[in-house]
Amino acid sequence: MFIARETELKIIRETLIKKSASVLVYGKRKVGKTTLILQALKSSRDVNIYYECLRAPLKENIAGLVAALVKAGVLPVAMTFESFQDLFAYINTLNGTFNIVIDEYPYLKKYEKSDYIDSVFQSVIDNHLSNVRLFISGSHIAMMKELLSEGNALYSRFGSVIVLHELNYREAAAFYPQKSAYDKIAFYSVFGGSPFVNEQLNCNADIKSNIINTLLNPTSSVYVYADNMLISDLSNTVNAERIFGAIGNGKKRYNEIEGKLSMKSNGLLSKNLETLLKMELLSKVYPINKSDDDKKSMYELSDNVLRFWYTYVYKNRSALQMLGADAFYASYIAPSLKTFISHRFEEIARVYFSLCARAGKLKGVLNIGTYYYDDSASKTNGEFDVVLQRADAYDIYEAKYYSSPLLLKEMREEEKQIKTIKGIRVGEVGFIAANGFEELTTEYDCITGEELYL
Repeated sequence: MFIARETELKIIRETLIKKSASVLVYGKRKVGKTTLILQALKSSRDVNIYYECLRAPLKENIAGLVAALVKAGVLPVAMTFESFQDLFAYINTLNGTFNIVIDEYPYLKKYEKSDYIDSVFQSVIDNHLSNVRLFISGSHIAMMKELLSEGNALYSRFGSVIVLHELNYREAAAFYPQKSAYDKIAFYSVFGGSPFVNEQLNCNADIKSNIINTLLNPTSSVYVYADNMLISDLSNTVNAERIFGAIGNGKKRYNEIEGKLSMKSNGLLSKNLETLLKMELLSKVYPINKSDDDKKSMYELSDNVLRFWYTYVYKNRSALQMLGADAFYASYIAPSLKTFISHRFEEIARVYFSLCARAGKLKGVLNIGTYYYDDSASKTNGEFDVVLQRADAYDIYEAKYYSSPLLLKEMREEEKQIKTIKGIRVGEVGFIAANGFEELTTEYDCITGEELYL
């Protein structure tokens, strides 16, 4: 099932019009890079060759690409080449145009110097693509980003660069279209936007059954994905699992993570966090009114599946094994699952406003995010989680993941609390209610869960 990716498909299909080209595609594991490329190549009348690199010496990978060329009928028999340059030079002598995909490019660097491999493909792109459209893809985000940095041999060598992210909440809902908005929010909050993960779900079953059959099932590919795949490219020097476990379902400040892990203030945590940020496994977020205040920044997991895993399963796997999935769900997950989803619902609300702004439906907004307040008069501080910044005021929205409609009485109480905070000029007050409203009123901007998916 191929979902969304219209912009990325267009980029690749426009590339297929050219006689030769080089395209870089990268993104984390199981986000759909290979599927995207192969989907786009279906529209090409030229020969498609796909090769996934091995964690092996260069000669074995050259032989592997040769085997793929033989399988595609480009070469009649396996031939021996001393280098990738020689192989591509030979392809240039052949009639026709070829789409060649080299997937998991970072694997080539496991047995060779990184800069050497990059210089090899610089030579290929500069000299041997006369009849080749070359697609280089990879999941190790930090390594792939290095290819774009000035000083790297491959700097400015790609005609197009596609950074593939997870599907947003609205796109992911195509995997479970018959669900209510309330359930769609829950599914996305737990399973996120990875096409691979969403394809494993039973869209006719409820959230509990899907959690039990995937994230609580050691034989499930989703369980393996959460347990291993996202950190498989990290070195042992990075305390990824401990850091993820410390952050869990919340946003955590640096000193909170440091305290939780009992790590010494020697800079190691900072280096570890920087590595995880580069790999886009973590994100560092600032309130929109404190974007230059590092003390107000927080770290959070970028992947919903990973967030769920490290909130509930990671430290409790022995209990899962002893109790079984059903009893584990009842004891460890059910009591707080709604709170878990509520936190993710706030992010969904921010993405909703971002989508509206990109579509030209939201005028006069300068930024979208959270707002940090510190009211000395009332001795309170905290964050508003869904805020639209305008030139002269902030629109504040409350996202409510309730199983029943939001009451007008509660809305008025929330507004009263918001307006007691000093130091912020409040524009519009609004509410986003997953299950709608007891009664609609013009007092507030009221957005139902169903409207999030229109």
